[in-house]
Amino acid sequence: MHVLPRRLLVIPIALVVGLLAACGGSESGQVETAPLYSGIVRTPPPAVDGTPLPDVANADAPTPLRGQGDDEILLVMFGFTTCPDICPTTLADLRTALKDLPPDLRSRTRVAMITVDPKRDTPAKLTRYLHAFFPDGIPLRTTDDATLQKVAKDFAAAYQVNKGANGKPEVIHSAFTYAIGPDGRLLVQWPFGTPADVMTHDLRVALDAVA
Repeated sequence: MHVLPRRLLVIPIALVVGLLAACGGSESGQVETAPLYSGIVRTPPPAVDGTPLPDVANADAPTPLRGQGDDEILLVMFGFTTCPDICPTTLADLRTALKDLPPDLRSRTRVAMITVDPKRDTPAKLTRYLHAFFPDGIPLRTTDDATLQKVAKDFAAAYQVNKGANGKPEVIHSAFTYAIGPDGRLLVQWPFGTPADVMTHDLRVALDAVA
């Protein structure tokens, strides 16, 4: 079972934010205009890189949740490999969005998937799944639920794994894709169903902002 978009988990109040970044005064008294994203911008932008997660495609190397170079961004989603609809659709839309970027910009992005169902998502299974969409994708998995809960809280994300009436696991999770800058702060996020061209636009803005 997987929750449909209209039944996404209620997100904590910290996630109630404006759709566009606001203008604000700088220390010098000059007005600075924030980048104009079409997705959701949280103000102030939260730092989400406080807890590295194991990259199961790279010998469980601890991987901080941030752009891996000075001018790179990391795109992160929470999900699971047996997700019937939201996860594969999100990854497919994100792949289309990245393909529409010129090669020099596309090379400055990486995609990571954090599994919320680590008992069933073995390292090999998670790696195969993500690499089917992004051969250089970063599959992240921890079996320590406290660590996973902390990471989800940093993003104001939520998930649950319950046993269904048939005895099989039922997984629900909030369905956003997050763009993180090299400083570990959240630049913009998109809800499930965001068109690929909207994400492409925002990726251009984000990559320009960190250049």
